[in-house]
Amino acid sequence: MTARGRFVARLVTILIALAGLVTVGALPAAAQPNSGPVPYVALGDSYAAGQGGGDYLNTCLESPNGYPYLLDARSRIDLRDNVACTGAKASDLVTSSTQLSALNVDTELVTITVGAADLNLSEVLAACTAVPPTPVQCQAAIANAQALLGALAVSLTNLYALVADAAPNALIVVTGYPYLFEPPAEGDPNAAIITAIRNAITALNTTIQQTVAAAQTAGLNIIYVDVTEEFAGHGIGSKQPFINAAGPDAYHPNAAGYRAYAKAIFAAIRSVWKEEKKQAA
Repeated sequence: MTARGRFVARLVTILIALAGLVTVGALPAAAQPNSGPVPYVALGDSYAAGQGGGDYLNTCLESPNGYPYLLDARSRIDLRDNVACTGAKASDLVTSSTQLSALNVDTELVTITVGAADLNLSEVLAACTAVPPTPVQCQAAIANAQALLGALAVSLTNLYALVADAAPNALIVVTGYPYLFEPPAEGDPNAAIITAIRNAITALNTTIQQTVAAAQTAGLNIIYVDVTEEFAGHGIGSKQPFINAAGPDAYHPNAAGYRAYAKAIFAAIRSVWKEEKKQAA
């Protein structure tokens, strides 16, 4: 049975995970990477492409300052292709071969950041950051986004299986998203809206993390990387923000933010490699 077939057969596990009953377990056994360069392909949306990092290379807003290129500069990682594109949804990646066609049996590392566009997160932010603030519209937009979480989980389920089929020798690294704003200070008049936005991102990250957990249970070589700690203290309005606050790149990481992404991802990859080396010894 193909990876996709196994994954579809475990759909009940996915649904249990979304109920919060499955936690991330031990990684499935994987082949030890060779000592040479590790062929790497980046998939996903604007955060994977590098929007906000500047110096764009194409209409997908791919940036040399995005985390795929920063990972490429790390020892052993060889970026073969960054096919991520601004506006991409998980559902797009499942139904189109545009990004998945970059994968093959030689690919040993895949990163994926996707899901925000599936929930129309840009519309949520527009409603929640309007001037003057409109808490009722903000909550309504968040409710609409939360109603799409189930569909997102199904899209992610199929996406991971398709990636595993196309790149059977790869470690799949799936990231979450950072909080855009710091926790509101006491007395902040926008506290309710900021908290609502943070809760929406928590819901998105939780869905991503739980589908990864279920994918591990189904036997895929996949891990989840939480980036919120790397961004802590660097939200919009902080002294050293990692997020663009205005303009066409608003709510996307800046160059410093992508360095934070790359740091978190590489730490997770290195941990897997060390564990595999230990098991092979």
